[in-house]
Amino acid sequence: MANTKSAIKAARKAVRFTLRNAGVKTRLKTLHRKHVAAVKANDAAASKTTAIAYVSAMDKAVKSGVVHKNAASRAKARTAKYLFAK
Repeated sequence: MANTKSAIKAARKAVRFTLRNAGVKTRLKTLHRKHVAAVKANDAAASKTTAIAYVSAMDKAVKSGVVHKNAASRAKARTAKYLFAK
C-alpha cells in the first residue's frame, strides 16, 4: 500500500489509466481483426475502410500514450502490406 500522498494519488491514477488503456487496446484488436477478415474475404472496399479506421485509431492511441510510436508504425506498415498485396 502506498504511504505518501503523492504515491496514493499515483495509485489512483494508475487504476484510471489502466481502465482507459484496456478499452483502447480492445478497440485496436477489434479493428485489426475486422481488417484481416476483410482482406481474407477479398473485399477491396471493406479492406480500405477498415484499414483507414485501424490506422486512425492507432495514431490516436499513440497520441494518448497507450501504444509506443514504433509499435504503431510497425502495425501500420503491416496493415499497408496486407492492403496493397497482390
